[in-house]
Amino acid sequence: MKLHTLAAGTLLLFCTAAALFAGGAKDTAADEQAVIRIASKPMTEQYILTEILKQLIEHDTDLTVEVTKGIGGGTTNIHPALLKGEFDLYPEYTGTAWAFIVGRTDIPADDQMYGTVWQELQKAYGELGLEWINLYGFENKFAIAVRNDAVQPHGITKLSQLAEISADLTFGANPDYYEKADGFNLLCDTYGLAFKETVDLDMGLKYTAIETGSVDAINAFTTDARLAVAPVTVLEDDRHMITDYYCGTIARTDTLEAHPELRAALAKMDGLITTEDMIFMNAEVEINGKDEIDVAREFLSAKGLLNQR
Repeated sequence: MKLHTLAAGTLLLFCTAAALFAGGAKDTAADEQAVIRIASKPMTEQYILTEILKQLIEHDTDLTVEVTKGIGGGTTNIHPALLKGEFDLYPEYTGTAWAFIVGRTDIPADDQMYGTVWQELQKAYGELGLEWINLYGFENKFAIAVRNDAVQPHGITKLSQLAEISADLTFGANPDYYEKADGFNLLCDTYGLAFKETVDLDMGLKYTAIETGSVDAINAFTTDARLAVAPVTVLEDDRHMITDYYCGTIARTDTLEAHPELRAALAKMDGLITTEDMIFMNAEVEINGKDEIDVAREFLSAKGLLNQR
């Protein structure tokens, strides 16, 4: 009788522990589902944008956001990770998506970006279980910047003139740029360029490489604050080969469906940031030494988005 009672008690204790364990496991899973994981490319602009996304989402919802900043290779590595579910969303540029995801080599006119191009991007991402939520409003495109001491003695101001000296120059760019249909190869084909050497650079290291003389030319971005102070000349794209780029959020559809409140928060990003806003915020971090967290908070507060739900 005592043995039976002990066995029953042991069974009850085991069942209670199992229930508690199961409950704990369920809670942990729920907690994991409530975390939104955001990725960024290794550049100041993306650090700021992901902070803006994080603060806006956490202010407007009960979701927790984890940001992984500075993923080397940019789209090349972030996109596969997004498909695997390692991330839920990240900021991307239309020109990169047009070449990398849709696989197009043509350069759409600016007035097509909100028409046929936008529809094709949405369709391509939709087939992958992803969705392009919005466009933030600012334009950012590639620009070719060359050290002043390389071009100024020759009076070079246009890309069509760069062929005269390209064989003496080292070109540095992020890995994406060498792979993009509208990137390095198109640049060289369009302008007849043949550089002495090419170097892979993380986006955040381009200006350091220029300043130290490690490279002579880089693929810069038109919203780069450091273009105004770096010892470089931005060459005119006189054959109009460079694609217009607009930035917006790409997210997993299943994440958006699981958290409808996330979509509502992200909708506030639509048309929120002007090109001037982005250049200013980049300058605050790169030139004035502010932390991107503070810059993002100041921007959202100025827009009245952190004051109330």
